Amino acid sequence: MAVALQKTFILILLIVIGLSLRSKFKSKTELNGIKEMILSVALPSTVFVALMGVKIDSTLLIFPLITLAFNFFIYLSMPYILTLFKLETDSSIGRTLTMLMPSLAPGLSSFPFIHEFLGKEPLAKAAMADVGNKFFALNFLYFVAMNMYLKNNKTNDVKEEGKLKSLLLSLVKEPINIVMLLAITFLSFGISFDDLPSVVSEIFNRTSALMTPMVLIYIGLAVQLKEGKIRLVSSILLFRAGITILFSVLIITVFQISSPTMVLLAVVVPLSSCSFWPFAHMSAVALKEETNHIPKEKRTFNIEFAVLVLAFSLPFSTILVMGILTAGTFFAHTETLIVTALGLIAVSFVPKYLAKTSRMVKARVEKIEA
Repeated sequence: MAVALQKTFILILLIVIGLSLRSKFKSKTELNGIKEMILSVALPSTVFVALMGVKIDSTLLIFPLITLAFNFFIYLSMPYILTLFKLETDSSIGRTLTMLMPSLAPGLSSFPFIHEFLGKEPLAKAAMADVGNKFFALNFLYFVAMNMYLKNNKTNDVKEEGKLKSLLLSLVKEPINIVMLLAITFLSFGISFDDLPSVVSEIFNRTSALMTPMVLIYIGLAVQLKEGKIRLVSSILLFRAGITILFSVLIITVFQISSPTMVLLAVVVPLSSCSFWPFAHMSAVALKEETNHIPKEKRTFNIEFAVLVLAFSLPFSTILVMGILTAGTFFAHTETLIVTALGLIAVSFVPKYLAKTSRMVKARVEKIEA
């Protein structure tokens, strides 16, 4: 436990370094540059090293299928979740949450901690699991966004066949998918990491070492907790985390997972923050509507709210994943996970209750003063 706490303390200090450097990175371009270095260099190298260290077999195919099942579970649950929080499904905020909540961004919020606490083999399995999530976020959610746009604007003028081809091409061109395909090809021919030329293996080792510090510093730089709808966002994320853990318990039970490492992996990957890909789809729709001079209040998605969700989701998921992995095997038991899930669901209604209580108190004070 002492070693785990020491690791966590170091990771937190890296986030603090990011927070202290925020005044040095004032433009979005600079932050996007750091994020691109993580997603295009550090993360692919880490995943490549991890994959090359495991034996490839057909059982790995189950991981993307399970993640895809999770994506659809959250997506299909969103109408009920929105109703529970008294939000209109067919509203800009409702549509925005429906796009963001089912998606995952494990590269920024869970992969670094899986690598640090669980090791290379679990990271390789997590990377395979993310293939299903990428397919969902890049392709399925694109169709969802276009369908929402058509329904909201009641028009048939959208001809976006080229957009789908572009998205599929971007999926193939993405660095992490290239190195995964490369690693799987090498392993299929019996080539291990040790068989690679020393120059190549050293490049991957050194760029892989950048991953954890870069991600944590980026979190410190990027986190933005704005006021306004922060209570709603925190409630939705807490509720999402609760039902996500219940989904993980179901998977652990169905597949009879007994290894503490695999149990923790099944828990933390779905707890990753919301992905930037749905935001890209929504931004494309927003640009089209802006070009067509559609009033802001009638647009399909609420882009400002989407930014708030993404900004809050990253540190929220990071804290949750770090907390679970830091606790060692404490969360490797289904009983503990069920209690935690129910606790998160219960706490998700607290911000709403506090807001209601605050309004009641304010109304009474105004009544007394009158």
